[in-house]
Amino acid sequence: MTIVRWEPLRELGTLQSEMNRLFNTVFDGPGMAGNGSSGGTMRRWMPPMDLLESGDDFVLRADLPGMSEEDVSIELEDSTLTISGERKAEHEKEGEGFYRVERATGAFSRSLTLPKGVDADAVTARFDRGVLEVRIPKPQERKPRRISIGGSEPAAIEGSAA
Repeated sequence: MTIVRWEPLRELGTLQSEMNRLFNTVFDGPGMAGNGSSGGTMRRWMPPMDLLESGDDFVLRADLPGMSEEDVSIELEDSTLTISGERKAEHEKEGEGFYRVERATGAFSRSLTLPKGVDADAVTARFDRGVLEVRIPKPQERKPRRISIGGSEPAAIEGSAA
């Protein structure tokens, strides 16, 4: 017989994994809730996105299969980038012959907070084969400036410009 040491934190990790699996099954998976047939309730659709740092840019890529440029809106307000749109169902509700409908449809909106100082006019986007790519130039780093002391002006010290 093998003796295994009981570790309560490992048990909590297992419980957390099971709870995450349960919630993912209910809220995040593609398709329909219930038995997976066409009579279930639609789940919300959230397209997967990647955000990476590349040279002088942040690059956001979103998988938007079955959508066109006209279906997607990109807005940058202050330092919040919002991508929204709607993927419409491709089948008729009155038709017969559907045994299983798993592709989720509906409206979505994703917002990301960007670093302060991003130039909104320099942000570019392109859409190719169902993948949206948004390039966000990194903000320029503020460099300290040296302020000389002298004359009739009040004395100042080195610091970054405001």
